[in-house]
Amino acid sequence: MSVLARPAVAALAAKSFQRLAVLADRRPSGRGSAASSHQRLPEFPRRTRELPIPTSIAPARATVYLPAGEGPPPPVHVNFHGGGYVVPLTELDDPLCRFLAAEAGVVVVNVDYVVAPQHPFPAPTRQAFEVVRWIAEHGGEQGWDGDRLTVGGQSAGGGLAAAVARQALEEGGPSIALQVLHYPPLDLVTSAKDKRSAIAKPVLKPWMAEIFDTSYVPDPKVRADRLVSPAHPSDTADLKGIAPALVITAEYDLLKAEGVAYADRLRTAGALVEYVDVAGADHGYDGQDDERALHSYALIARQVREAVGTA
Repeated sequence: MSVLARPAVAALAAKSFQRLAVLADRRPSGRGSAASSHQRLPEFPRRTRELPIPTSIAPARATVYLPAGEGPPPPVHVNFHGGGYVVPLTELDDPLCRFLAAEAGVVVVNVDYVVAPQHPFPAPTRQAFEVVRWIAEHGGEQGWDGDRLTVGGQSAGGGLAAAVARQALEEGGPSIALQVLHYPPLDLVTSAKDKRSAIAKPVLKPWMAEIFDTSYVPDPKVRADRLVSPAHPSDTADLKGIAPALVITAEYDLLKAEGVAYADRLRTAGALVEYVDVAGADHGYDGQDDERALHSYALIARQVREAVGTA
């Protein structure tokens, strides 16, 4: 067993990642900082307000992105950022949120959810679900239509979006018109060292994934939970009625196989709207490649529009 599979070691490494992310954010020109994310795709304006959302886990800070124009309350899309369930990379998704507000005509709620190792599973999945339920129930007072609701996320955020859709299926709502799963981790049962990429040096290294997985779910026996590993064969529940899904993988991503497996499972359940594999791309490609990012964001916007009736 790798030393990184020891929860105490993984937690120390995860906290180091968190500190590095804070330092990077303090450098305005640093890649991944809030300032650099706000400067990307400048053709899409940033109209936001901050919103605290109460949950049983902890209050969740959220940034609300507003579409232009007046009229009836628009639909709402809830976004969950990536970061291996460990690093709070909320601002990294600022370009995507601005794009969706402008191009899909929806309010976008970008959620700063609790992360491991301070808050391991199941805290993030439960908080994410309670956030989405609150957004669905409080649209009238917040200025959006909570009955026209979509969810999505990148990387770990995609895993959370899948978990939200599963809880909504099991708990009778809220109604979710679309779940967007963008290069998500959906199988933590399979060891990171046993996952394969089409290239020798993928962006997401097995040792990094081991830190993330161990920090998020320290007990390996719990990693088969359906909210953690819905793409693993151990989860055999009937998914008929789950929210329709757009699944996007990246050709070189270490996580591609589990994305494909879950897309196949959703297709069997009649819940797969579209599956796309981004050729020549690796994990987190949209954080650096504006051309590919715009292509994928346009796909997401189109599916969101069609799901909520703004097309």
